[in-house]
Amino acid sequence: MHNSKLTRDEVLSRYFPHHRPVADPAVAGLSGGSCIIDYQGQRSVLRQHHDPSAPDFHFHRQYLALKSLPSSLAPRPLGYYGGWMAVEYLAGPIPVTLPDSQKMAVLLYHLHQQPRFGWPVSVLPLLERYWQYSSDARRTPFWLKTLKQLRKRGEPRPLRLAPLHMDVHAGNLVVTASGLRLIDWEYAGDGDIALELAAVWTEDDTQRLALLQAYARIAKIDPQLLIRQVRRWQPWLKMLMTTWYEYRWQQTNDANFISLADSGWRDLRHKGQER
Repeated sequence: MHNSKLTRDEVLSRYFPHHRPVADPAVAGLSGGSCIIDYQGQRSVLRQHHDPSAPDFHFHRQYLALKSLPSSLAPRPLGYYGGWMAVEYLAGPIPVTLPDSQKMAVLLYHLHQQPRFGWPVSVLPLLERYWQYSSDARRTPFWLKTLKQLRKRGEPRPLRLAPLHMDVHAGNLVVTASGLRLIDWEYAGDGDIALELAAVWTEDDTQRLALLQAYARIAKIDPQLLIRQVRRWQPWLKMLMTTWYEYRWQQTNDANFISLADSGWRDLRHKGQER
C-alpha cells in the first residue's frame, strides 16, 4: 500500500508498462477514471474510488474485502497502488435485470457464510455524513426531522451478522462461465443479513418477497421473522438512498440525482402520512 495518490497514467507507467487501456470507463461497474487494461489478451480492471471526499482507508477496505473473499463470489484483487486498485477482469455479460430469486438467494447466502471483514456497516453515520456534505439549500426541516427520528429510534438489532456487499443490483453482477459473481464492493462491511436483503435493488415488492422466501429456505430462517426484520430496515434504506442522491448531486451537479432525490422525499413524506 502506497500513501501518495497517483494519476492513472502514472500507475500504468510504473506498474503496468506493457498494458494498454481497452475499454471506455463508462462500462457498467466502472466509474471515475477506472478502466480495463490488457496485456497479451490478459485483462484486468484498474479502479479508482469514485468519491474523492471519502477517506483513503474506505477504498483500501474494498481491496481488503476482496482479498478475503473466494473467487466464487468476487474478482481477485491484484494490487493496490496509491489510490488505485487492480482486480481480475471477469468475462461475461452483466444482466439487465436480477437473475431469478433462487440464484440470488444462493449467491447472497454464500457471501453471508464467509468470515466477517472486520469493520461494520453502520447506516446512521452515513446519513449524518450525507447531511453534512449536501447542499445547504437542499437541507429541509423534514430532512432534519426524519434524521432525528431515526437517530432516536436507533438501528434495528441484527438478526444475523455477516459480511455484506450492500450494493446488490443487476449492474453489479457478472454472469461468468462459472456462475454469478458480484463486483463493485466499495460499500462492503459487516452487518445484518436483513439489511443486505432490504438493500437489494428489486423491481418490485413481489420480487423482493420471492427473494426473501428463497433466502429463508436456504438459511433455515422463519420467513416471517426475516420479512419483519427487512421491514424494520426499509425506512433506513429509503432515507439512505435519498440522501445519497443529494450527496452525489452536490459532488457531480448531475440533475438526474436531484430528480431521484425529489422522488425519494415524496415517498418518505407519503410513508410518514400513512403512519
